[in-house]
Amino acid sequence: MGSCYSSGAQQATAIEPTLSRDMSADRMPSIGKEPSIRRAHFIIDQPGMIADAYALEDVKLGEGSYGSVSRATHKATDMVRAIKTISKERLRTRTPATDRVKREIAIMKLIDHPGIIKLHETFADSKNIYLCMELCTGGELFGRIVQEGRFSESAAAGVMQQVLRSVCYMHKHGICHRDLKPGNLLLQTKDPLNQNVVKIIDFGLSSQFEIGTPMKTRAGSPIYVAPEVLGGSYDHKCDLWSVGVIMYIMLCGYPPFQGSCDIEVLQKVTVGKLEFRPQDWKIVSEDAKNLITNLMRKIPQGRFSADQALRHTWIAHKAPRAPAASLEEGLVERLRAFRLRDRFVKAALHAIAAQMDGSQIRGLRDVFVSLDSDGDGLLAYSELRRGLQQAGIRVAGPDLEEIVDGVDVDGSGEVNYTEFLAATLGHQQYSREDVIWSAFNLFDLDKDGQITSKELKNFLEKTSTMSAAELVRKADTNGDGTIDFPEFMAMMQESATEAASLP
Repeated sequence: MGSCYSSGAQQATAIEPTLSRDMSADRMPSIGKEPSIRRAHFIIDQPGMIADAYALEDVKLGEGSYGSVSRATHKATDMVRAIKTISKERLRTRTPATDRVKREIAIMKLIDHPGIIKLHETFADSKNIYLCMELCTGGELFGRIVQEGRFSESAAAGVMQQVLRSVCYMHKHGICHRDLKPGNLLLQTKDPLNQNVVKIIDFGLSSQFEIGTPMKTRAGSPIYVAPEVLGGSYDHKCDLWSVGVIMYIMLCGYPPFQGSCDIEVLQKVTVGKLEFRPQDWKIVSEDAKNLITNLMRKIPQGRFSADQALRHTWIAHKAPRAPAASLEEGLVERLRAFRLRDRFVKAALHAIAAQMDGSQIRGLRDVFVSLDSDGDGLLAYSELRRGLQQAGIRVAGPDLEEIVDGVDVDGSGEVNYTEFLAATLGHQQYSREDVIWSAFNLFDLDKDGQITSKELKNFLEKTSTMSAAELVRKADTNGDGTIDFPEFMAMMQESATEAASLP
């Protein structure tokens, strides 16, 4: 049922011949408003050879129609990544496939959510395109389904809640995945499900959408594809149908529509008649079946949205309770202090936060998820205020507004995931030399051991050459007009010392 970090998953190819149709209707993402610091700036299309930057292992984590995925270690930072290698030769056989890769990279640069796989950087040579992503070691959700046969309702609800939060975020940002299935859901670690993080992967079939403008491309995997997709005119709610199929499989161990071949499966999907066999569903609650029914309504207009599904009784009662946000005074002081830092230090903290793996930021991730009461992957002023009140921390309204404004460096009016991480990292997390080197290496685009004002401008939108030069001058202790690693480290360690003095 697919392979880890799917490189063109096998199920998706069954209806893939139609991908060449109406590709222009499924547009590339547009960037929109240009903020000061944006996570996309730190996902670089590297000009060099990947072998110079990474030591790739021979063992494949997964294989697909267009390439494979391998584990690799970054030579300069020792960061372990998953490298998705996509063959240009295989892409040339289908022009739309080339568009798919461009769109996949563009969409992944826009996404910033704890339940969606991170893209760190890309490379290309004469033979391949390489996507360097965060490594998940727990394998596919499908592997757990095979291992356990069927999930308890509590375990299934925990997975569903995480997936729906990610889908809610994508849809709020106008992105439709179009190939949700257990093979495209990875577990971050080998921990039990109730202690794990579910990550959505493989955006090769994803598309940006606008409400009221239907998508046309027939894309997806037969077992999980929504009926309206086969008709060639659909909206983002096709993702919710796929989520319903995943939930169905988790609770009974088999898909709702089966057949001896893909054509037979697709015929049953087209009819869309959902059944719950009494012998397999008698131990499953009516609430669970009700949610599946609402996710898999044949008419999309009557189908649940991700937000509605998150508020369903079954999720509320069965999903494991999120731990209370551990919002100590120290964390609030970090948020307050972050807004006073200069833009170079803020950008450096964003670079560090973006590079850290799940185990390094698990505690902060849990706080973010706990504060995000509506599950849309963003923290509004009201959510942060409510979280502070529940933690017994009193912050005056104007002060909190200034905190949110200072942390919200992309100017969206809300705090996204990387913004929150950058502002709340403990000084011990970003004062280590290896962590600082990882950030320095990101800013040093030409890898000559110096950060110039021109290089810094690439990471700070709406910044003049004069402003960038001034930021460099502050950290340039030897006066040569650039920042070397000792100067960069001194700047970050001074920031960490200031943070350590906070209550």
